[in-house]
Amino acid sequence: MDQTSTFGASRYTLRDLQLFSGADDPAVAAALAPCAVMRVAGGRRVEDGLRARLYIVLSGTLEVAPDAHSDGDGGTETGTTRVLPGESVGEQAVLDDAVNLAGMTALEDCELLVIEPELVWQLIDRSNVLARNLLRLLSFRVRAAKVQLRQRQKLGEFYRQLSLNDALTGLYNRAWLNEMLPKLATRARQDGSPLSVVMIDLDHFKRFNDTHGHIAGDAALSSAASVIRDSLRPSDFAVRYGGEELMAVLPDTHTRLAEMVAQRLAERLRTAPVFPDMRLPLPHITGSFGVASLGPGGDEHTLLAAADAALYRAKQAGRDRVCI
Repeated sequence: MDQTSTFGASRYTLRDLQLFSGADDPAVAAALAPCAVMRVAGGRRVEDGLRARLYIVLSGTLEVAPDAHSDGDGGTETGTTRVLPGESVGEQAVLDDAVNLAGMTALEDCELLVIEPELVWQLIDRSNVLARNLLRLLSFRVRAAKVQLRQRQKLGEFYRQLSLNDALTGLYNRAWLNEMLPKLATRARQDGSPLSVVMIDLDHFKRFNDTHGHIAGDAALSSAASVIRDSLRPSDFAVRYGGEELMAVLPDTHTRLAEMVAQRLAERLRTAPVFPDMRLPLPHITGSFGVASLGPGGDEHTLLAAADAALYRAKQAGRDRVCI
């Protein structure tokens, strides 16, 4: 990598450069004449990329990899930007006197016009055209960065939602419950509205797995999850609490209505087939149900503890039943 010529002695003119498009002032061209033209071989890095300078690509393609001190250029999905002939890089670094982009690599043989920060400011003072082009370029990059940010936010929300759902059953998972149940309990206390939960434990699930195998066990769990999900109102929530334990979270639901919901779930669970193949035996699954409602001064912890205690009573009473 060596300095081989000056801009004024090269074949490039102002009109070829994006930042100087429309700048016909001979004084601008004269000011750029002493600027160095740096030649970088394909595959080589620009070693002085840690300096706050403005670089304009005169030929070839430059790949820029931003770091924590990047100048905000919009990048590709890999975080890099390709700078083509006539385009520039490093404007933000010059304006805020920060280090330049950490990683600049020539994808092919490149020639770069190197402009020092002091000269950039002199040219901005001299040329309204340069100032306008610079503002237009930075505005475009800000808009591009916002679009990219929105896309990343949407993708992040998509993956966040995935993390809150159980992969096997499709129900909400324990992480969702830990996040949302405190909010639902707080809202219920503030509004003075009821909140109930139904805790469900599939009866003798280990025996079912031992008899029919774990694949059938997964099918049984999915079948039970479908029963719970499809039997609830749109405003209710079906959760896989853990293992073979499921849960229905019922906002705006008092204890008596929650008990009726649990009875309906129990009845439908008794008739839910596990194997869709009619040539196989069709075992059914049952569940024990514990119902609890948020009491005065209670929170999500007391609510879950009450539901767990009711579930224990249902098991002790012989399973396949609802207890409050």
